[in-house]
Amino acid sequence: MALQDVCKWQAPNTQGPSPHLPQAGAWAVPPGCDPQTFLQIHGPRLAHGTTTLAFRCRHGVIAAADTRSSCGNYVACPASRKIIPVHQHLLGTTSGTSADCAMWYRVLQRELRLRALREGQLPSVAGAAKLLSTMMSCYRGLDLCVATALCGWDRSGPALFYVYSDGTCLQGNIFSVGSGSPYAYGVLDRGYRYDMTPQEAYALARCAVAHATHRDAYSGGSVDLFHVRETGWEYVSRNDACVLYSELQKLPEPDKEEEEEEASRGHPEPASPHRDSKLPAETDRL
Repeated sequence: MALQDVCKWQAPNTQGPSPHLPQAGAWAVPPGCDPQTFLQIHGPRLAHGTTTLAFRCRHGVIAAADTRSSCGNYVACPASRKIIPVHQHLLGTTSGTSADCAMWYRVLQRELRLRALREGQLPSVAGAAKLLSTMMSCYRGLDLCVATALCGWDRSGPALFYVYSDGTCLQGNIFSVGSGSPYAYGVLDRGYRYDMTPQEAYALARCAVAHATHRDAYSGGSVDLFHVRETGWEYVSRNDACVLYSELQKLPEPDKEEEEEEASRGHPEPASPHRDSKLPAETDRL
């Protein structure tokens, strides 16, 4: 007699519904449904939010980002670092799915290291951006979400490229990525100049991220600031976004009289008829 007959044990019915929770790593989906297909149709739509920016100036490339990692209405990590160093003269901002960004930056670091061993030198910033966009374009349509701004310094000087997971690769002077980017662009477009001093560039980057974190519900935490110079990148500072925004609100507003004077220089007022005016035509005839 078998032991299961002695113990009166019966095998559970795996086809019917089970009152127990699924095993670790399994999904509780209706019987007969494919978990991946079910989640694609009925799964939650998670909203990711962040604020990252980068811009070129005479002294290099400035990169700044907030530190709060949000997923939907929940804060996943209050102090995550969203600017990742690639090598001594190259770093990148991360926006999108955190796991995808971290994984693809590891892949980029490996490929750049292999090219440096083969060719004896690191590729340019444009070459690194093109390499990353080409590798990610092969996974287009597979829910890969990586949006990054590559900031670096090579033989041609400071360089800035925007790369997206669908293969997009753009070169520019200013890029802001994330849900808070519209607010950051508003500050950058008003205060950006290529010939800024480093302190002016730092103040502009902090101001843009602080205002974005104040308006964007998915951004917050602190403001990380990096500077890519000819000698390599350096970590400048980390400031609390709320404290920084409060300090910006206390700054004095520009004098309205000075603004009116500048406006009058560009558009001079017409001369008054009662001042240095000629006599009427009838008087000239006399």
